[in-house]
Amino acid sequence: MRFILLLFAICVAYAKDYEVKMLDLDKQGNTMVFEPGFIQIQPGDTITFVPTHKTHYVQSKLIPDDAEHFLSELDERATFKFDKEGVYIYVCPPHQMMNMVGIIQVGNALNIQKIRDSVPKLDRRAHVNRGRLIEYAKAIKE
Repeated sequence: MRFILLLFAICVAYAKDYEVKMLDLDKQGNTMVFEPGFIQIQPGDTITFVPTHKTHYVQSKLIPDDAEHFLSELDERATFKFDKEGVYIYVCPPHQMMNMVGIIQVGNALNIQKIRDSVPKLDRRAHVNRGRLIEYAKAIKE
């Protein structure tokens, strides 16, 4: 039993916390953007989504099988833990038409075919910033 507790403590100690900002405008002049737009983490890590302006929140759109969807509150910081390996695509619902999207890769890209099939369709729905999701998807490591 002590070994299991020690193993758990070691795993928790190595988990990392990341931050993703929800921006109206980034330093390069891109509008309605998550920063970073693509992030690679490991199972057990957490991400805190930070709205830097009003009217932003985050919602999972595509997730690995058996993973849990996530949804934050409008204008509120939210932290989510990612335990399931795979690729997650998320959006800011009020600004999805402006391609305010992001990708999280947790460990291995186990659901890469589902992502490849979905990215072009999701990107075409945007009225502005087209191509953003496609560019982020190029960073996925298989």
